[in-house]
Formats: sequence, structure tokens, C-alpha cells
Amino acid sequence: MSGLIAVDGGNSKTDLALVTADGTVLSRVRGPGCSPHALGIAGSLHVLDALLHAARDQAGLTDDDATAAEVAAFYLAGLDEPHEEVEYAAAVADTGWAARVLATNDTFAVLRAGTPRDWGVAVVCGAGINACAVDPSGRHGRYQALGDLSGDWGGGVDVGVAALGAAVRGNDGRGPFTSLSSTVPTRMGLGSAEEVADAVHKERLARAALATLAPDVLAASRAGDTAAQGIVDRLSNEVVAMSTALLARLDLVDAGADVVLGGGLLQSGDRRLLDGVTAGIHAVAPSANVRPLAAPPILGAVRAGLVALGADESALGRAEAALSPAGVTR
Repeated sequence: MSGLIAVDGGNSKTDLALVTADGTVLSRVRGPGCSPHALGIAGSLHVLDALLHAARDQAGLTDDDATAAEVAAFYLAGLDEPHEEVEYAAAVADTGWAARVLATNDTFAVLRAGTPRDWGVAVVCGAGINACAVDPSGRHGRYQALGDLSGDWGGGVDVGVAALGAAVRGNDGRGPFTSLSSTVPTRMGLGSAEEVADAVHKERLARAALATLAPDVLAASRAGDTAAQGIVDRLSNEVVAMSTALLARLDLVDAGADVVLGGGLLQSGDRRLLDGVTAGIHAVAPSANVRPLAAPPILGAVRAGLVALGADESALGRAEAALSPAGVTR
């Protein structure tokens, strides 16, 4: 096919779209996460190969139609370092899926999907946390994003671990009483928070499974649970720190930059979290426009691919209309 293969790939899910050069969306499919950090490059490409076949089937493309696309725009969690982008792009090129390959971190897809500008800041808070920034000249800012090894905290897994810790501390007297002491073991299907901690410690329960506790923390916070509120406030502080550091690094503090908030936690609508983030960013950069992402991140990958194809504004608008929820404008 001529046109574009666009991918937004996270730790838990992947969206892939086939789009023509005039912005017509031929198909869009969803599958499991394809982060090369979690799966390795070969494992990541295996997930994408299955999704590409499904997208071609959905679009009604035959084997004769399945020629290389002109551009593949892959925005993936786990492509955190420039050398990782180069290695991944080379691996995609070897598949013959596309003549040109763009490969970078999924935070840039959130930025492109969340603002009509080509610059600004994006923070993604899904299973993990990461952020990126681009200034009007095209200069980039980003983080190493290696979890606690690079000083990161945030995302569903860290919030879940904090919930478990608060639950145990509430039980043994080191912390305040918290409803999480009953919510955590119920969610994990065990008898107590201590049993959950033991199961994770002995690797009978994956640490990543604790990410499912994040919505419970937000709910407990809204109900007035002080331990849960402390976790939510810590998360908002981390989002503020990541955002404002990038604004300062790229001289965007006074630029009226858009700060796009993506990922399940930041798009949850939780007022305590969002109000804390907005207040913290405005304390440093009063003119910044803090905006939770409304469009799907795959739109960012599509927009980048269409720009690489030299598409005009009508093509960009056509793709945006097809991929965005009704009534959503960026």
C-alpha cells in the first residue's frame, strides 16, 4: 500500500493504523503492549506483525496490495535513548514494511496528538511515567526513563506499590488507618495486605499487577482517605517536577507552552490530581496551557507520518476527524 503505517505502542496496549497519503484511515486495530524494553525488539516486532496483518485484513487489502508503505511512524514506550531509536528503526527497516521509518518514544505521540503546535511538553502517566518537550526550533528534551535507576517515580505500578505500602503501614501502626488495607487484598484476591506483599516478594504475584490498584487509590482519595491523598499528591508533584524541569531546560517557562497530560491516570479526570498538577506548573510557568489529552495518541503518530509524507492540511484534518472522538478539538 502507498501511505502510512502508524503505531502508538505502550506497555499494556498498542494501536496501529493504516492511512493513505490523503489522510483516509483505512483501518485501526488494537492489541497488547509492544514495548521493546519488556519484549525485546524481536518480541515487539512479533506483536506488530500480527497487528499489521489484522489491519490489512480489516482494510480489505489482499496479498497483492500488501506492498511496503511509504512511511512507518512508530511511537513506542521503551524507546527512551537515541541509540534505542536507531536500533529499532533499523530492525523495522529490515522487515520491509516501509520505505522510511520514524521511531521514537510514545510521549512524542501524546504531544503531537494533544496540541496543534509542533512544540510543547507532554507527560505520560500510564503503567510508568515519562515526559518529553520540543521547543519552537525543534530542539528536544527528554528523560532517561529507567525507573528508580534514573530517579523516576509515578505511573500505575509505582502508585500501586505505594498503595500496598500504605495498607501494610496502616495495619501495623506505622501509618494512619486507610481503607486501602482492605481494598488492596480484595483487589489482589488475597486475605491481607501482608499476604499481597509476601506474594510480590516471593514472585508469586507480579509487581506489575499492582498497577491495577491505581484507580482504587484515586477513589479512596476522593473519599477523603489521607493515605491515598498523600499518594495522589506525590504523583502530582512528580508530574510538576518533570514538566517544569523540561520547560526550564528548553527556555519555555515564559513561552505559553502547551503541557499535554496523557495516560490513564492523568486522563482520569481526578480533580485533586489535575488541580495539583495545574497549580504546580502555573507556580513556575503562569502562561503554560495545561491540557489533559482528549484525542487518542495514535493521532500523534498519524500526524507525524503524514507530515513526513508532505501531506497538506486537508489530509491532516481528514485523519483527525476519523480518529478523534466526536466533538473533540485540540
